[in-house]
Amino acid sequence: MQRSEEWMRERVEELKGRVRTMFSNDSVAEAVTLMDTLEHLGVDGHFREEIDSAISRIVHPDESAGSDDLHVVASRFRLLRQHGIWVSTDALDKFRDGTGNFKASLSSDPRALLSLYNAAHMAVPGDGPALDDVIDFTRHQLEAIAAKGELRSPLAEQVARALDHPLPRFTKLLETMYYVGEYAQEETHDNTLLELARLNSHLMRSLHLRELKALSLWWRDLYDTVNLPYTRDRMVEVYFWSCGMIPEEEQSRARLMFAKTFGLVTFLDDTYDVHATLEECHSFTEAMQRWDDSAVSILPEYLGMLYIKMLSNFKDFENMLKPHEKYRMSYAKKTYQLQAEYYMQEAQWSNDKHQPTFKEHEELSVMSSGLPMLNLVALMGYGAIATKKVFEWTCAVPDVVRAGAQIGRFLNDISSYKLGKNKKDVASVVECYMVEKGTTGEEAVAAIAAMTENSWRTMNQACMVMDRALLPAAQLVVNIARSDEVIYLRGRDGYTFGSHVKDLVTMLFLAPIPL
Repeated sequence: MQRSEEWMRERVEELKGRVRTMFSNDSVAEAVTLMDTLEHLGVDGHFREEIDSAISRIVHPDESAGSDDLHVVASRFRLLRQHGIWVSTDALDKFRDGTGNFKASLSSDPRALLSLYNAAHMAVPGDGPALDDVIDFTRHQLEAIAAKGELRSPLAEQVARALDHPLPRFTKLLETMYYVGEYAQEETHDNTLLELARLNSHLMRSLHLRELKALSLWWRDLYDTVNLPYTRDRMVEVYFWSCGMIPEEEQSRARLMFAKTFGLVTFLDDTYDVHATLEECHSFTEAMQRWDDSAVSILPEYLGMLYIKMLSNFKDFENMLKPHEKYRMSYAKKTYQLQAEYYMQEAQWSNDKHQPTFKEHEELSVMSSGLPMLNLVALMGYGAIATKKVFEWTCAVPDVVRAGAQIGRFLNDISSYKLGKNKKDVASVVECYMVEKGTTGEEAVAAIAAMTENSWRTMNQACMVMDRALLPAAQLVVNIARSDEVIYLRGRDGYTFGSHVKDLVTMLFLAPIPL
């Protein structure tokens, strides 16, 4: 039977009341399991206060509470670190034998191994080799168990997914799409949580389709009016990316601002990268700095409409902001203008056939990736948590923002190298590394992949030592990096080649959700 949205929302409120009573249990194991399940199911946003209280209870648990259950210990370790709270790796040492190796008995508990594997991906630089050993051990064990066909559904699917995307590096929205169906198969599932998750997924799907329809109409009008057929036509993939980055239902404004700016900057990227002459690039960069309709007179005719449309869309963004939020526009405009300067520098290098050092290339390409700029634009659409302090912090490109942008740049360049770059592109970080270090392409890719791992660890650590008021802004950066991991999995490029993520897009927006 088809239910109305109004009925679904009323039912969700009723179910939320029931779930709140589940938080009253004092058991660490039960608190960890409940938090973990809510996050997997994508309904944790309804219980932020209750989860904050639960976190304060499990930070300093009774030493005996759940301490012999590796699944609980590993899940607690991961959840606390993901919520910006540092936890020592000592908690995991009790599962090692006298020689420092993990106990042989663990190989017969794939669920615990999976939890430990996911937890180890919250490593920080200060952990040293301890968690490297954990990742190697658990991956080897899980691959061996999977190869023997010994895993039953849904654990088999969860292990396969985690070996591609460790849970802390997978977008929450996609995890939820998989997990809601898997949770129903678990013997210990709770019917209240399952019904809440299914209804929530239906409501989110309806919202996403409304947003996607509005964006598609906006994009089609813009793309046809600007009339630059050499640029990528990828609004569905852009919106898929923005949903992964900003999954919360209440952040519709931020999702739309992010997606529209991503679309706009793609015109810039492809113009500087593959089409415009150096002189035309200079003219466009100058017009961007002037930021006035009159500057269209210095542009070649074919770029005039793009420039006018960019200014008018930023005016539309300003109109979406409340009076006390208008100050945010100056930050967004400045970072967008800087984007043109980064593209200009790359165009100059390409024209001059300049071979930058690896350090020079990395510093520029991390910024030209657009991720620091897009992160700030997304914040512009947020509510009260996006304070002036948050914008100042983001504009300064702190460690967490730089690390997140490095992940996007490194993954993108590995994909570009594997897929074959456009001939006018400036050399990728992979090629710069090969030239500077005298390595093969394979060796360079391995080295850049190791740098990507280090950037993840830097980002993890930054989230654990920062001012808690900045954590929601940092979480946005983490979410962009998670989306990047999906888009560029195993060297594909789901943005330039939309077919690479077609199945994921279909699942997210079109696959039926049982009620």
